[in-house]
Amino acid sequence: MAENKTQPTYVPVEEFLAAVEHPGRRADGFELLDIMRDITGQEAVMWGPTIVGFGSYHYKYGSGREGDSAAVGFSPRKANLALYGLTFGPDAERLLPLLGKHKASVACLYINKLDDVDRGVLAEMIRAGYGHVMAELHQP
Repeated sequence: MAENKTQPTYVPVEEFLAAVEHPGRRADGFELLDIMRDITGQEAVMWGPTIVGFGSYHYKYGSGREGDSAAVGFSPRKANLALYGLTFGPDAERLLPLLGKHKASVACLYINKLDDVDRGVLAEMIRAGYGHVMAELHQP
């Protein structure tokens, strides 16, 4: 079975964020770092070269594939901010229309900049997504 490419690393998160080229994306990354750290109570860990993650859980698919992943996280990409784990919470469907300008997929939420979204709704989605993953999917 192939190993998951996205593994926790020892790269300092602040070092990664400081190297983000786009100044707005860099500033949003540092703000998201503070927001997610405060809400989750977890320290940030780099998952692979570009994902800042908080908490972790073990998953196992029916196919037998399994691994570990960040409970919630984000990646300041060139085109947008990708947020992970926020669409898993039970209130995600209700909260998404209230969030502001975004695009969503099954596992990711994409925003251009934090000023495009309601930070209170974003915080609620982070809290709900993290809580859901840690309570429902986390296997000690």
